[in-house]
Amino acid sequence: MSTGLRTGASTGATRTVLTPAGELAAAYDVVVAGSGAAGLVAAVRAADAGLSVLVAEKAALLGGTTAAGGGVMWAPNNHLASGAGFSDSHDRAVAYLTEAAGHVLSAAEIDWYVRTAPRAVEYLTGNTRVSMTPIARPDYHLEWNGAADGGRGLDNDAFDPSDYPGLAEAIRPSSYFPLLTMTERDELNGRAADPGLLAKRAATGVRTMGGALVGRLLASALDRGVRIVAEAPVEDLVRSESGWSVTIGSGAPGAGSRTVAAAAVVLASGGFEWNPRLRQAFLPFPVTPISAPSNEGDGLELGLKAGAAVADMTAIWGVPVISAPAHQYDGRQSGRMGNVEMTLPGSITVNAAGKRFVNEALNYHDACRVFASVDPHTGRQQNNPAWLVFDSAYLSKYPVAGSTPGRPAEWMTSAGTLAELAEKLGIDPAGLCATVARFNADAAAGTDTEFHRGATAQDRFLGDAGNTPNPCLAPLATGPFHAVPVSAGVLGTSGGLDTDFDGRVLDRRRQPIPGLYAAGNVAAGVFRNNYPGGGATLGSAITRAFAVGEHLAASPRH
Repeated sequence: MSTGLRTGASTGATRTVLTPAGELAAAYDVVVAGSGAAGLVAAVRAADAGLSVLVAEKAALLGGTTAAGGGVMWAPNNHLASGAGFSDSHDRAVAYLTEAAGHVLSAAEIDWYVRTAPRAVEYLTGNTRVSMTPIARPDYHLEWNGAADGGRGLDNDAFDPSDYPGLAEAIRPSSYFPLLTMTERDELNGRAADPGLLAKRAATGVRTMGGALVGRLLASALDRGVRIVAEAPVEDLVRSESGWSVTIGSGAPGAGSRTVAAAAVVLASGGFEWNPRLRQAFLPFPVTPISAPSNEGDGLELGLKAGAAVADMTAIWGVPVISAPAHQYDGRQSGRMGNVEMTLPGSITVNAAGKRFVNEALNYHDACRVFASVDPHTGRQQNNPAWLVFDSAYLSKYPVAGSTPGRPAEWMTSAGTLAELAEKLGIDPAGLCATVARFNADAAAGTDTEFHRGATAQDRFLGDAGNTPNPCLAPLATGPFHAVPVSAGVLGTSGGLDTDFDGRVLDRRRQPIPGLYAAGNVAAGVFRNNYPGGGATLGSAITRAFAVGEHLAASPRH
């Protein structure tokens, strides 16, 4: 893409969105690797302290996995929720996180997050262009002490980038989410969005969800004079007497690389889920990534070279994934979250034995764990891959992985009977027929006696409110029947560089490496392979990035 894109802030000033690589200064106070929410929050907070900041993005488009995804941030006891009438408190949040992750997190770590996340929200909504709205999405385990039935998840208001010409074109598009806010999407009850609204937003460049968060953070960065360069991977870091020597590559043919000096470096370049070598080395089972394909572990390996320690390297932000054969993202085979399709009434998810193996409405991270369960008799995963099976009544109402309701896609498997469908899929016909018979009887009564699907408020949140008595249950009774494969996937890896509360990267003796910071999925996640509520991924990234920015702002100038 052109690096001559220009933007004008509300003051009337005009400047380039992207700085050409040839115009980089010789030195910056801070160099940030990565332009997702973690990198941009750290950059904006540091720039507010008067520091000169360069953001170097590996890909041609900005925003990383944040721009590709839903953009919700989990922040307990935030002021926006309180203003909207949701009830919460510091003590309740501590109690809930203690239930969710107290087996791996210390009391100090839990207290740090509960105190820091709401301060990050206050800073972003009070000092930048970020605009968030609390949503009535319950925590993932309402049965746990301190859980909240809404307000901890923060949605991003739609962002109109027209005040910043060229900015819309600079942001990575979502891999599959429609141009709706998460609140608007939740209100659809699983049905397709208004095509007129989507077309209008696409024509005007309006961004939503993660794209809106990235757009607002980029606008805030540009307001502050932060320099942003794309197609510029950080290729090497060398410690110097005054800081770091940072080698930045160029995507332009024959352009070579450039070295700049930095007093501090913030690694915010995403996880390693798109690197087959690193996946095989650290992850316990195969996964399908649905994040930005530029996440190949660059920052992780740079940190290791600099002497960093790592933590929780087997951890992921898990999600069941549906992958249509034609679904490409940046030219790579990808997929999309399948949790909504699994939750809606009229579908079940089964393994090769034709059996259900999980409450399909369970939160996507915990559901993904069950996909990877190992059969003790074979030593192999017994539920990965699996299949989403649904009837024609379901297909007539709901899109499946973006399909048109009422019209089976070519890549779906279809048959007149369940037994025929099972034969085509290579799964046990008797097992599938018996599973559906039991499920249909339960669905008619409105109670799932096997896995209790739809028994809790968090289950019902993504169901169809118009379907009674249980918004997650309906019989599979209307042929022909259809199926699509579902597999274990990741929003990103969540193990990585070990850091302290200030986001400083630690060495093997748990001592900070001077001037080296990390935030986002390149760092070990705050929750250590636990997922307390929707938006925990961004909650972890933004909270730590805010802490990084505060530490940089308070550090002596070099």
